[in-house]
This record gives sequence, C-alpha cells and structure tokens, in this order.
Amino acid sequence: MTARRLAPIATALLIAALAGCNPSAAKSESDSKPSAPAASQPGKESPAPGAPAGGSDLSLAEAIAKIPAGAEDRTGYKRDSFHLWVDADKDGCDTRKEVLIAEAVKDPEQGARCALSGGEWLSYYDEVTVTAATKLDIDHVVPLAEAWDSGASKWDANRREQYANDLTADRSLVAVTAKTNRSKADRDPAEWLPPAASAQCTYGADWVGTKLRWKLTADDKERAALEKLAKDCADTVVKYEVAP
Repeated sequence: MTARRLAPIATALLIAALAGCNPSAAKSESDSKPSAPAASQPGKESPAPGAPAGGSDLSLAEAIAKIPAGAEDRTGYKRDSFHLWVDADKDGCDTRKEVLIAEAVKDPEQGARCALSGGEWLSYYDEVTVTAATKLDIDHVVPLAEAWDSGASKWDANRREQYANDLTADRSLVAVTAKTNRSKADRDPAEWLPPAASAQCTYGADWVGTKLRWKLTADDKERAALEKLAKDCADTVVKYEVAP
C-alpha cells in the first residue's frame, strides 16, 4: 500500500495552516491537489489542502535559493521516456487511480480493476469541485518536459519511472481539472501560475519542493519568477525529502 494511500486528504487538511498566500500573479502536459475553501476574503486566502505547514522547515525564499542553477536543454526529450501510471504495489490501482483515491474529498466507489465511480474532488488550481474522475487530470507539478530540461535527461529509465509515478511525496502529483492542467502544459512559473490566487503560494512550494526532492535545476527566468512569488508568500514553508 502506498504512502499516499495511507495519508488521506483529511491528514493534509490538518496541516494546511499557511497565511498570506495571496499574490496577484498568473511548461503542462496532458496528465493531468484539492482547493482552498471558496469563502476566502481578499488578502486572506486559505491555502490548498495539503499545503506545506508552517514550522521548522525552509521558507519559500530559502528553499528557492537551494535549487541549483542550470540552463534548460530539451534535446532528445520524448514523453515516453517516462513510464507513466504503473501499479507499483500490485494492488490493482495504478498511479493515476492512487492519486484520485487519496485526494477525494468524498470517497469514490472502487469496482473491478480499480474502476472508480462517484466521489468528489476539489481542484486547487482553479477552486473547481469535480464529481467525475474522468474530468480530472493528474498533473506532474514539475512537468515531465521541465524535469527533462533540468536534470532528468541524465537519469536512467528506472529513475524517470520513479519520478513520473512519485506517490511517496504527497505534493508531486495533483488531481486538477483537465482545463487548468492543459492550459499549464509544460510551462514553468515564469510562464504559468494557477488561476486561483489562493493556490499560488501552495503551488510555488510544491514546485520548489519537487525540484529539491529530485535535485533538479532552475534557470534564471524560472528563479526570478519564483523569487517574485516568494515576496507575497512570506509564511509559506517548504517541506521535502530528497528522493532515494
């Protein structure tokens, strides 16, 4: 059983204690975490469920400074260089289904071969409630192409498969509306941020935490955009563990 399956969304809600997540800003793929409560006041937006909790870890600005610098290079990138949606624990549910089950705010029913019906999800990128799993994409917060650009091109196939199906880190893969995931495409924070202002600090922490977890680099434009975002996210804390 994966760590994500053992850490349901209720646990994530308990640690969503950020404030000041209210920047005014705005690389996804077609893979496409649930959202802040709808009743937020301007300047007082709540973080998305599962947002990094305040405490003893790095501020967003400190975490950004730890990302190694590097120029991006997409030479040789092919999406199928990353093996997607494996069933690592052989329980009948692949990575996509595992994320959907973990992030449901109302549990879906599981049928044969982990077919999901019913259920409810909150797409934190755009604060949209979704009641059909087929309308959700599983987004790699740091898209596969961006990962390739910033270090994954040097990995072997097994390492890229681990990245593409990372269920151990709670914030690397998120269930969001297909519309927002596909509007993101493979763009980085210099080019795209979630449309919901309440999501942007959380997204910045998720992005930076994923880059640090996998020892990926950031180019100058990406870093500048993240540093700008961090000025409006002073209370955001980044928690991550380096991937084994």
